[in-house]
Amino acid sequence: MATARKRERSTRKKASPSRWSQHVTETSDALDLDQGVFALDDPAAIARSLKRSAQRSKRRKADPFRSAMSMLTFYINRAGRNLPKTQHRRLEAAKDELRKLFGREPAPRRTARRPQRRGETGKR
Repeated sequence: MATARKRERSTRKKASPSRWSQHVTETSDALDLDQGVFALDDPAAIARSLKRSAQRSKRRKADPFRSAMSMLTFYINRAGRNLPKTQHRRLEAAKDELRKLFGREPAPRRTARRPQRRGETGKR
């Protein structure tokens, strides 16, 4: 009898707070974001909005560039596979725009490498 109860408890899903990442985005100490900033179509507009929010915020713990970039990266990482490729590219472009706005060097581009098949060499 005790094992049946134990099994029943272990198979139940644990209640998790719904949309915890949305809560973080809304209540973060990093910045106060404009409504729908990540849904904008223009990467430059996203970057301008993040910069404006970062510079206005009195609650941030880091410099404005790091706060803005952290929030953008957080959003991209939390959306994960659910983020459409077009939106992902737009947000990655917003990172570059944000670097330009703050006078930072653009990040070096990493190229995707095709995995080698067995018996292949790296030379073509």
